[in-house]
Amino acid sequence: MGRGDKKTAKGKREKGSFGVSRNKSKIKAQLKRVASKKRVIPGEEAKPKKTARKKAQA
Repeated sequence: MGRGDKKTAKGKREKGSFGVSRNKSKIKAQLKRVASKKRVIPGEEAKPKKTARKKAQA
């Protein structure tokens, strides 16, 4: 069982097909979760947000 076997995930990746062992909706959901995670670059901390100054009343 390997790349030539169309019932395994490896075989489905080789052929580019989807099915029970390689479910398209599960793959898309996993990619969406990975993309939505916030990535922090090491050495770069979160900078505090600048607040807008209030206008002086005349």
